Amino acid sequence: MIRSFLENATRGWKFRRRLPREYGSAPIWITPAGGLKYFVKSMREIDPMLLSFCDKYVKPGAVVWDIGANVGLFTVASAALAGASGKVFSCEPDVWLVQLLRNTASLQTDKSAPMDILPIGVAGSLGIKRFALAKRSRATNHLQGYGSTMAGGVREWTNIFCVTLNWMSENLPLPDVLKIDVEGAEGELFGAAEDLFVKKRPVVLVEVNPGSVDSVSKFLLCHKYRLLDADQFGEEVPAQGGTANILALPLN
Repeated sequence: MIRSFLENATRGWKFRRRLPREYGSAPIWITPAGGLKYFVKSMREIDPMLLSFCDKYVKPGAVVWDIGANVGLFTVASAALAGASGKVFSCEPDVWLVQLLRNTASLQTDKSAPMDILPIGVAGSLGIKRFALAKRSRATNHLQGYGSTMAGGVREWTNIFCVTLNWMSENLPLPDVLKIDVEGAEGELFGAAEDLFVKKRPVVLVEVNPGSVDSVSKFLLCHKYRLLDADQFGEEVPAQGGTANILALPLN
């Protein structure tokens, strides 16, 4: 009850914070609407697994794709680590969050990689799709047919334009690092990703729900990846059925 009240009361708020020093103290606009953790925790504590992944795999000059950027924690951290010679493409279909991301991008110094904020969804086919704005955190917004109880229901339905990973591979620099967080639609995304993984085999971090673990794992294994449980970062624990985040490393 209290959590729901706070999420609604602070939904339109935004604050300017800074990432830790190892990311150049990069500025970022955050909002409790993207998750209350952005309001109550230190920036390092908000998502330590995500930042640990970034620390290990985003190198100077890297091209990074952030699919489902939310407020841009991974986007901004990646831009800082990739440096001026890198490139970050951040996909987010929620227009309110897109403006927040663009405001954040305008604050970055020339020491960080350019951040291209793309106001699009990524799905299994090109076209217009229905998109749910969650009653709770905007981090749980989702394509129609997906989502979880964490969304707390739907505040509003809207239409968004979606591309595929294959389309992105034809129109953007290919990624060295790919992060995917699409609230259950990840299996659909990999169903239209064959061309990308033929051209390039990036390091992948993907959030998976129970219904998509098998299909995502099968795709990545077929493309010669080693699958680890990303939530056990630092310990090479194989991904299993209950894994919430898969770290996929290309085999030589």
